Amino acid sequence: MTEAAQVAKEEKREEKEADHHPYFRPKDAATLILVDRTAATPKVLVGKRHDKVVFMPGKFVFPGGRVDKSDNRVPVAAPIPQALEANLLKGSPKITPSRARSLAIAAIREACEETGLCLGRKSDGKAPRLEGAWRAFTEAGLLPDPSGLFLIARAITPPGRVRRFDTRFFTADASAIAHRVEGVVHAEAELVELVWVDLGSKHLADAHPMTRNVLNELEKRLATGPLSHDAPVPFFHFYGDRMQKDVLGA
Repeated sequence: MTEAAQVAKEEKREEKEADHHPYFRPKDAATLILVDRTAATPKVLVGKRHDKVVFMPGKFVFPGGRVDKSDNRVPVAAPIPQALEANLLKGSPKITPSRARSLAIAAIREACEETGLCLGRKSDGKAPRLEGAWRAFTEAGLLPDPSGLFLIARAITPPGRVRRFDTRFFTADASAIAHRVEGVVHAEAELVELVWVDLGSKHLADAHPMTRNVLNELEKRLATGPLSHDAPVPFFHFYGDRMQKDVLGA
């Protein structure tokens, strides 16, 4: 089956899924794409979702999830770059700088929760004790570090879906991983398998169409050299049943 045929099949399945669900306002969410560029072909980290979860069961996805109320209050090793904040503030509906910070921090938290890979840095002096989802950072003597994040894309789930998210897709280099928590990925977890795969790998062939859209954008960015905050950031959203691709801030 060609890629175009696969996308059409997936879109038809989603249209059927949308038939019986009321309108839900999208929730802010963040996703982190970790990239390993030590080889000639970049690799990205993807996880296979459990077959019994509601949202994208059995699909290979990037770690991510909803913004938590506590994300803005978590101390960090370094602030988010001003250029990253500027990109996050583009588009509509408008958000505040504190919300922009929450989105970046949520991407780091979700990645650590779902994969056990934590982006952080040793704190200067005595680090505050973090609880809940952030306990792994405290145990490793780290504070989360969003300074190496780049915004790759933004996408809003179309109306009529069981779950709707206004997702910001971030990327970071795998060298930013400062700590690994064992036993996070297993047969009963949200992610049952975790793999580093080449861009264009067969593991990504059955990915959700939006996942493939974002991967295509990432591949374009990586092909131009070092990542930059100055690159255009695509915004995928829907008018009726048609996907629209705009550029944030354009």
